[in-house]
Amino acid sequence: MIASNMACAGHPSRVVVRVAGERRNGSGLLMDSVIMTDNLATVHYAEIDRVIGALPETGGLDAPLRTTLAL
Repeated sequence: MIASNMACAGHPSRVVVRVAGERRNGSGLLMDSVIMTDNLATVHYAEIDRVIGALPETGGLDAPLRTTLAL
């Protein structure tokens, strides 16, 4: 889940993506956002209508995902 509510930030399982930041390039995000790896969901590929953006490589998600998944 990605939210624009910056109050959601501040937990080891969450990643802040700033509009002016390096991670934002190509992300498709229009405002500062928080990626919440502690709120994961699976989506069937056929349910995806279009891709609006992507983070480069892992976008700094390795450590937060390790925290969420206890790896």
